Amino acid sequence: MGHFEFSAQNIVPVGMKLAFEPHIAGGVACYVVSLVVWIMGLSRVEVSIAYPMLSIGYVLNALAAWYLFGESLTAQKLIGIAFIVAGVFLVARS
Repeated sequence: MGHFEFSAQNIVPVGMKLAFEPHIAGGVACYVVSLVVWIMGLSRVEVSIAYPMLSIGYVLNALAAWYLFGESLTAQKLIGIAFIVAGVFLVARS
């Protein structure tokens, strides 16, 4: 996008440029899908079960960063992921 200044006279042009930038529009679309899935989940499952399931996103994020970007998964990170998975498992069983 480059450098730009927000001011009263250019907020609409800059806003439109940002709104139609494909990466930002894709991110907003993913957020909308996430919101719809979250609302559907809450309509079917208790919050005390659904909310801890969001932690699985941390696991998926770490795995995607390792697979897509070559980030390292150290022993400390893997232990943390194991704690998250164990916690979600325990909550789901209750």
